Amino acid sequence: MQTIIDCVACEPLISHGLLFMTTETIDHSTLVKLVENGAVNAAHISAKEGGWAIQIEHGSQTHSLVAQRSQQIRLFKKLETLVIYLQGIGINHFDVDASGYDPLQIKTYSRPDRSDAMKHAHEAAAYEEWFRKQVQASIDDPRPSVSDEEARRIFAAKRDAIRRRTR
Repeated sequence: MQTIIDCVACEPLISHGLLFMTTETIDHSTLVKLVENGAVNAAHISAKEGGWAIQIEHGSQTHSLVAQRSQQIRLFKKLETLVIYLQGIGINHFDVDASGYDPLQIKTYSRPDRSDAMKHAHEAAAYEEWFRKQVQASIDDPRPSVSDEEARRIFAAKRDAIRRRTR
């Protein structure tokens, strides 16, 4: 069973030497708190199947970073993304173990929902472009403009003619 260490709740126990639990994982918010308190001894990046994982040394324990929602070991697809993440929380020094790195094992995930969203966005953009061209063509039309009142009268007459034909 994996336990996630809660830095705020455990801090008084740790400072008095009363906490002797073994923890294997750590989440983002706890890692940030540990970094802010200067409690991180070292950070290790290691290649795993599917990406790069982080292990944090805190005291005499080593914790693997987990994703907040799934509580699974967090894997970064790109090493650059991982470096940006670590620098963003204040960890600038770390070691990298690339012995398990295999670029063919890095999987990319398809996002059909994003594909549909992008398709709809392109369709909307194409429609907007068509509509703008129609408006501009109307503005550029050299024929005299028709007033709203006159247009309503013309279309009312057309509707009446259609009604008479269908009876």
